Amino acid sequence: MKLRVLGSGAGGGFPLWNCHCGQCSAWRRGELDASARTQSSIAISQDGRPGEGWLLINASPDLPQQIRATPELQPGRPGDMPIRAVVLLDSRLHHVAGLLSLRESRELEVYATPLVFEDLTAELPLLNVLESYCRVRWRMLPIAGDTRSAAFEIPDFPALSFAAIAVPAQAPRHARLRSEAAGECIALQVQDLRSGRRLFLSPALAGVGAAELACMREADCVVVDGTFWTELGLRDAGLGALSASDKGHLPQSRHGERPGMIDALRASGARRKVLTHIHHSNPILDRRGPQRRELAEQGIEVAHDGMEIEL
Repeated sequence: MKLRVLGSGAGGGFPLWNCHCGQCSAWRRGELDASARTQSSIAISQDGRPGEGWLLINASPDLPQQIRATPELQPGRPGDMPIRAVVLLDSRLHHVAGLLSLRESRELEVYATPLVFEDLTAELPLLNVLESYCRVRWRMLPIAGDTRSAAFEIPDFPALSFAAIAVPAQAPRHARLRSEAAGECIALQVQDLRSGRRLFLSPALAGVGAAELACMREADCVVVDGTFWTELGLRDAGLGALSASDKGHLPQSRHGERPGMIDALRASGARRKVLTHIHHSNPILDRRGPQRRELAEQGIEVAHDGMEIEL
């Protein structure tokens, strides 16, 4: 199984086009040792061979740029469509807006929970718009409950087994009036049936409880929410009063007695531990900063656009 990190940034990417925070400004001046990042999205292949299909996990608004930067996702012959299906882990705008860039597809296979499908046909009707351009097939992702996983298969990827896990999340802005429900946000477990190796993928994660930690402990590779370094990172960067919890993310650092993502990753015991979906204010973007050194000491990697992971 191979993964390609197409985009490793949170909403808006890095640097954010209209942001004048310390990090965005320093990057523009050439004073920050950091790479630019497009918005969060990942592609998965059974083995990454030429002509092998790819599964797209979330559809970033930057998808056209990401495809241009990834030859494996480009057609090798007339009629070729390397992206065989899309799995949506939530309905946040920066995880679904890229669907519109796939409108030239003859047919589009979209895997999503009933709640996400409802969002994309009512609150944010992207699928309705897409139906005017191509045939859209919605494949329901089964969610067995808040603490249980539900397995499913994707026909073009017979060597891989998938499971959806409901995880703590905050409703997207276009659906803030509803209370949290199962299927609001999922994590994805992927197992390579040939090697037995497992991936746990959750780029938007509001907390790590017993159920989430159990899934992480089963994984050889964990790719999870790296949005904020501290609970009050936005305030400290001069970007408002909302906390990481207010935004629906578990920060890397502890907050009082509350463990952070570093604690969860340490407890997971996974061979590879990777942070993605990184906010433009997060100091881990600075390759030379103390926060980056702390992660390295814990064996935690920071995803970057174009990163390849093989399991």
